[in-house]
Amino acid sequence: AVGIGDDAAIVDLCVEDGRGQVAAVQTIDFFRTFVSDPFIFGRIAARHALSDCEAMGAVPQTALALVQLPYAMEDKQEEDLVQLMSGAASALREVGCALVGGHTCEAAEMGLGLSVNGRLPGGSASALTKGALKTGDVLILTKPLGTGALFAADMRAKARGPWIMAALQSMATSNAPAARVLREHGAAACTDVTGFGLLGHLLEMCKGSKVRAVVDLHKVPLLDGALECVGQGILSSLQPANLRLRRAVANHNEVCQAAAYPLLFDPQTSGGLLAAVPK
Repeated sequence: AVGIGDDAAIVDLCVEDGRGQVAAVQTIDFFRTFVSDPFIFGRIAARHALSDCEAMGAVPQTALALVQLPYAMEDKQEEDLVQLMSGAASALREVGCALVGGHTCEAAEMGLGLSVNGRLPGGSASALTKGALKTGDVLILTKPLGTGALFAADMRAKARGPWIMAALQSMATSNAPAARVLREHGAAACTDVTGFGLLGHLLEMCKGSKVRAVVDLHKVPLLDGALECVGQGILSSLQPANLRLRRAVANHNEVCQAAAYPLLFDPQTSGGLLAAVPK
């Protein structure tokens, strides 16, 4: 098995598909709902779980679900389950991944986890990994940042409707097309940007590759409303933990007052891919 520290575990199989070695890619993710619509939450949770597999350059094949339903009357739980799994199944189906089973339990709030298994033609040697950054590579981020700050604002009723709708649309967007394009353009290093924020995941790549990276704040894509939320001092509850990584920023004192700087540490849900391609 290889892939320790990467987005998914990779196990080379003793089989070939006519084009060479094949590897199995395995990953798992779980989180609690942050929206009131179970269908939308199901789609986003599925996208989030699939992203680890896609960031490795693998093709998702099957998924198992762990569903956490709120305590309620049986009819209400059944309706929530139908809506939740319909959303998840629709996202899985769009990338050719079959939902093959799962388990359901009760808790105080809704949650959904998915264990995704993928197929990696070419074996482990063909995987996109965090440790493959090379000097001179160009970094590409495929989705804008800001989901953490925006939903923190939404919980305080301080986010505008269009901001939240745009954020939900971004989170429900598959990373599979972006992963294919990045592979076609020579990407070797890749990860998905989630709970550790852009800087946290970039730091993982830099450490694994033993290189340094330069980020142009003016070129980092941001969701509508994210700057406004940060400007009001509204940040995700996970922000303080991520902010500890500021010690890795060589010019922190020079840039810490920039309006967009806090969003480098903003935790993302179903964020985009961060990849490096040859210049």
